[in-house]
Amino acid sequence: MKGAKGKGAAKRDALKPVDDRKVGKKKAPAKAAKTKGGKAAKDPNKPKRPPSAFFVFLEEFRVTFKKENPNVKAVSAVGKAGGEKWKSMSAAEKAPYEAKAAKRKTEYEKVMKAYNKKQESEADDVEEESDKSKSEVDEESGQEDDDEEEDDDDEDDD
Repeated sequence: MKGAKGKGAAKRDALKPVDDRKVGKKKAPAKAAKTKGGKAAKDPNKPKRPPSAFFVFLEEFRVTFKKENPNVKAVSAVGKAGGEKWKSMSAAEKAPYEAKAAKRKTEYEKVMKAYNKKQESEADDVEEESDKSKSEVDEESGQEDDDEEEDDDDEDDD
């Protein structure tokens, strides 16, 4: 029985709760080149997506809510009140906000088309440079391949 008590005591001493909390808490060093999940870095010049009809409504509602309730400072209170009001509105009341959102979306699509054309033209410029490099390499390697074929023909003659 002494052995059983000794083993249990040894296990308790080995696993200290304080030590367990420290394990795995160190942060990995930040990598400058990659972002989270291995995604490419976001382009700061890319246009922002347009707000939905609810957020267009919330822009106006926020102003009126702050006038009516100047002592409420919490952002969450404004959001909750706006959400409740939006749910209680009829489709006819929501229509002007949906129209504004649609207008902003069409403007966004125009800007995105221009942005995408610009990105494609920049990509084409980069591809042209790399294509030149590939063709130069192919020409050099093509000459070497011809020399090797001649060597193979010489060996067959022997």
